[in-house]
Amino acid sequence: MTLNELAYNLLNLLRGGRSNHDEHISIPQIKFNIQHYRAMFIRRDHARNGFTSRHVEQNLGCLELEKVDANNCIQHIQKGVAVHCHEPSLKTGCSVYRTKLTIPKTVRYNFEEAITYVGDVSGTGKIPFINANMIPFLGFDKYTSDMMKAYMLGDRMFIWGAQGLKYINVRGVFQNPQEISEFTDCVDGSICYDDDITDYPIPWDMVNLINQGLVGGELALLTGTFSDILTDRTQDLRTVGGTPKSSQQQTEQ
Repeated sequence: MTLNELAYNLLNLLRGGRSNHDEHISIPQIKFNIQHYRAMFIRRDHARNGFTSRHVEQNLGCLELEKVDANNCIQHIQKGVAVHCHEPSLKTGCSVYRTKLTIPKTVRYNFEEAITYVGDVSGTGKIPFINANMIPFLGFDKYTSDMMKAYMLGDRMFIWGAQGLKYINVRGVFQNPQEISEFTDCVDGSICYDDDITDYPIPWDMVNLINQGLVGGELALLTGTFSDILTDRTQDLRTVGGTPKSSQQQTEQ
């Protein structure tokens, strides 16, 4: 089931299957509420069961890496112009590899990132995902100091010991599945997510929970107002003898 199908299904539930083109409850508004309810229920489910279902996971496809200096000088935007730190004194002389694209924000798990896989593009060659504060001590590791490690700084994924690695694959549970549309598939180059054709990353047992939460919560007040069935582009205020009355008719009286 796609996000569009979920949103229109919820709107039909709210309106008893009698929605119209002048409906004041917008589909983008319903989608937004579905997104944050999904994140909340996934977090609660993981906190209770400690398990991440593959049905809530998303694949970011092929992420290209770039070689940069290890300084953590963040790019700033001033008046629409990108300003980079090119001062020689800021250069560390040590190069690292990071993703060219930023990684979307993940659902907030307890004590861990909701990143389920980092590795090669085959999807099976896993790279251990560690905390960034462990990096200074990796060189003292007796047995695994030469192994690749992945870590996050800001919204970029870094690879320790990449040594010319060009692409990686990342999977995770992300707050806004729509942000994955910026990423492409490793095989055919198609986008990784589309509201119209891609199954929304949520198990069906959570759909009922979302519907119940929205119908009895955020959208409850909106459902108490009338849609504009008089097609005068103004909100119908009340009914008289079963006929909706427009705001203009209300003023004239």
